[in-house]
Amino acid sequence: MKQKIVIKVAMYHDKCRSKALKIVVGTTGVESAALTGEGKDQVEVVGDGIDSVKLTRRLRKKVARADLVSVAEAMPAEKKDDAPPVMGFLPPPCYGFPQNYHCCEVVEPMYGSICTIL
Repeated sequence: MKQKIVIKVAMYHDKCRSKALKIVVGTTGVESAALTGEGKDQVEVVGDGIDSVKLTRRLRKKVARADLVSVAEAMPAEKKDDAPPVMGFLPPPCYGFPQNYHCCEVVEPMYGSICTIL
């Protein structure tokens, strides 16, 4: 079961944000992580089998004050297929033609009465 976890972290500058994302992405079971909120102060984590309390404690220890905002089941994004599927152009198949075989006859030189030297 995928779950969506939102943690509010006190992040004052970009270095704290990148450090928080590194910590979150390094956790086992995380599929995606993003910064959300007005001031990019919330970390949204989607994954399977993530311990939200341990993740929050880890962020508190490594970055700054962190509060667990919500834990919910992640809903898959619905795909909207309005356009009919487009068939690509396939070139006509190439048929192999049989190879032409050239026959060569070996003509032996005539030995015998034609030679006048002997």
